[in-house]
Amino acid sequence: MQYAYPLLAILIWAGNTVVNKLAVGSIFPSEIGFYRWLLAALLFTPFMLKPVAANWALIRPNLGKIVVLGVLGMAVYQSLAYYAASLTTATNMGIILSLMPLMALTAAIISLGQRLTYGAMTGAVLSFAGVVVVVSSGSLGALLQHGVNLGDAMMLVATLAYAVYSTLLKKWQLRLPPLVLLYLQVLVAVVVLLPLYLLSDKAGLNWANIPLVMYACLLASMLAPLAWMHSVKTLGPSRTTLFFNLLPLITALIAAVVLKEALALYHLVGGLLTLGGVILSERWTTPFNRKVSVT
Repeated sequence: MQYAYPLLAILIWAGNTVVNKLAVGSIFPSEIGFYRWLLAALLFTPFMLKPVAANWALIRPNLGKIVVLGVLGMAVYQSLAYYAASLTTATNMGIILSLMPLMALTAAIISLGQRLTYGAMTGAVLSFAGVVVVVSSGSLGALLQHGVNLGDAMMLVATLAYAVYSTLLKKWQLRLPPLVLLYLQVLVAVVVLLPLYLLSDKAGLNWANIPLVMYACLLASMLAPLAWMHSVKTLGPSRTTLFFNLLPLITALIAAVVLKEALALYHLVGGLLTLGGVILSERWTTPFNRKVSVT
């Protein structure tokens, strides 16, 4: 039963990648990005005012850090994903997003002093090769000639933003209840995305796009993070992160069924390389420069 929580979160996030694609042509990226966080803020607020007031002494000195976390993890990451969806496939997005644990590990090595391991180094090479296969559609010559698809590039930046967000979350160790921290970041996202929403074109809410906004808000913004946080608490961060490796596979399957996206050989090869690299980086933990005793 304890594995149901991380699986639920991964299923919701994989589905949200497909929702990003379904939103193309139905609602502008700036709209759905703003509406999802605004609705989440409105739903959270009645229950969170008292906890925020009770924790204000801890919140106030950390407001700057909370703003940075909200910008990276809520505003930049998801907004770029909405824009990327109009330029690339949901399958590509899922495979690129699977790089996040490896990016977070690399950021931890750089900023937290975590030791570089053979697995991290080898995994980085394998995962990079996998992403190159995917973004080049299996043709390195085409990639060198035309460059990276803008949608894939946006998804890479979005994934990097979330990896940095995860690293800072670990580095700063803010002593706030997880739900309070999530709520405050949602408020940051609303404020940061408001100018973009006001300055962008608008399709308006209608019966076609309201379900997409509701999914992004209720499931992807509220239920999935709560399920993930519960999993981290019960299983631990390392075991929970392993479930993230299922994201590209589940995303590809949902995209094939819902969006009728064809799975090409390069998706399989690139996905396996990327996934293999991430798993290798997590499981092969022998550090570099480890002293070997000679007898």
